[in-house]
Amino acid sequence: MATIRLTAAQAMVKWLAVQMTPEGARFIEGMWAIFGHGNVAGLGEALHQGLHGDLCGNAPFPTWRGQNEQTMAHAAIAFAKAKGRRQAQAVTSSIGPGATNMVTAAALAHVNRLPVLFVAGDVFANRRPDPVLQQVEDFDDATVSANDCFRPVVRYFDRISRPEHLLSALPRALRVMTDPANCGPVCLAFCQDVQAEAYDWPEEFFTPKVWHIRRPEPDARELSEVAALIRGAQRPAIIAGGGVIYSGAEATLGEFATRHAIPVAETQAGKSALAQAHPMNFGASGVDGSAAANAALSSADLVIGVGTRLQDFTTGSRTLFAPGARLVSINIHGYDAAKHGATSLVADAKVALEKLSAALGDYRGAPDAPAREAWLAAVDAKCQTPVAPGQLPTDAQVIGAVQAVSTPATIAMCAAGTMPGALKLLWQPAQGGYHMEYGYSCMGYEVAGAMGIKLALPEREVICFVGDGSYMMANAELATAVMRRIPFTVVLTDNRGYGCINRLQAGTGGAPFNNMYADCNIEDQPQIDYVAHAASMGAHAVKARTLAELQEAIRDARGKRKPTVIVIDTTAAPGPGEGLAGAGHWWDVAVPEVGDHDTLRAAYERYIANAANARLTN
Repeated sequence: MATIRLTAAQAMVKWLAVQMTPEGARFIEGMWAIFGHGNVAGLGEALHQGLHGDLCGNAPFPTWRGQNEQTMAHAAIAFAKAKGRRQAQAVTSSIGPGATNMVTAAALAHVNRLPVLFVAGDVFANRRPDPVLQQVEDFDDATVSANDCFRPVVRYFDRISRPEHLLSALPRALRVMTDPANCGPVCLAFCQDVQAEAYDWPEEFFTPKVWHIRRPEPDARELSEVAALIRGAQRPAIIAGGGVIYSGAEATLGEFATRHAIPVAETQAGKSALAQAHPMNFGASGVDGSAAANAALSSADLVIGVGTRLQDFTTGSRTLFAPGARLVSINIHGYDAAKHGATSLVADAKVALEKLSAALGDYRGAPDAPAREAWLAAVDAKCQTPVAPGQLPTDAQVIGAVQAVSTPATIAMCAAGTMPGALKLLWQPAQGGYHMEYGYSCMGYEVAGAMGIKLALPEREVICFVGDGSYMMANAELATAVMRRIPFTVVLTDNRGYGCINRLQAGTGGAPFNNMYADCNIEDQPQIDYVAHAASMGAHAVKARTLAELQEAIRDARGKRKPTVIVIDTTAAPGPGEGLAGAGHWWDVAVPEVGDHDTLRAAYERYIANAANARLTN
């Protein structure tokens, strides 16, 4: 058997470089890296060879430098989401804090079912220098390292303590990342001495391989049962989740809903699977849901989930659906398909909808078209309300202003705070024009995520909505975007604190405390110049004092070759659904049973009344 002598790190890079998609691209496009002891001497040298040497032949394997391990991983995750899980990126860190910085990002990818390869530097397999710098020691288990923190937040974990472990670990990693049901992050904890060890690798190990993403067919009995339930329903409604997009089933869903006259509500991950202009798109579901969608779901005798894990925001903490309503769940994974006592149809979303449509024939539901039109009119009115003299704009008014200058190529993105709920309610995207990380709702995803989307879809305009709180948590990848000339637009709404949680605190009977700067234990309220801060990293940065200035700055950003940050002051007072014709729904946030003021006692009484409506089946 012919062999080639390489270090384990060199073998990893060479192998990753020949794992292909059916379209001829690399599945792992490249690797984000922050080097430190634990990966600089082994993997760092291999990545240099992969980019500048002949390790990867005539197609160099790229390495990109980030500013923080968590945020460069966020960029990789956003890239994979924007690519519909058909391509991914890898991220490497040193041992110790560099590795544990990535754990939050791994959890984000895991919750959202998104592929990313984490290559974390690890301790010495030979244990000669133990305890090595930054090593976490378990007094009772010598096999534990800091990287064991990844175990609950990745789909596959392996510790590479011998070079030949890669012969099985790498194919297993790609199998997980390309599996439509078990897709998620992988962590290969790579012992630093092993990275540098040489081994005689079989040449056939580096034969290019194409990874196809399968489309599982539905079970015939399940298909028949679900078709019968739909035929027997008078008022069915659909909830479309991210699985619709990952299946590439957007057009199929639109055709299914139109042919059978079934209204479609959206989750955060499923929003823009159908354009808002689609006549069967009734808007957002649940806690941050539209009046039309929630009315359709609460009156439905059959709710059909497609590619959704039925998170609490989607179901109004299990209080949205009518008592006695049946639930069907079409999902690629049996775990998700069986939630809430649903009748399961385990299959690829596109295949399942096609086969269901054929089985349903000329069946049609009864959507309430006037409710949809009334909802959209309410959205337009709310978003186009002029700012009163002397007042700051609301989030809705900011969204309306941005919407007015958006194009079919615009992607609105966000992750945490007030804006996700407001955007889900109010943003009216073209198909594919929305990107929200709300499975983990991770503050700090926004700026890095916007960069990842733009890397995946360079032809699209990316507009990142971020509050001042999230911006303060993680903004350093602006510098990376400047260095790499990656243009996107950041709309930074400054309400001077954690406005979203301040409203939640008030809504659950609490006194304003520790969220807005004005309510914190501080000597002076900070006066942060976000324009100067962003400009110091090389971004184009401006302050918009009016909505008209905001719109002009967005138009101007389209001619830039680097990121633009537009700062606008907003009010912290109103919630996203205020005045929107019954929009929104209850959310289960536990309220203290006892307290010392009437506001808290009233909030607890409301909590008990709402919680009594929850469906308890799993």
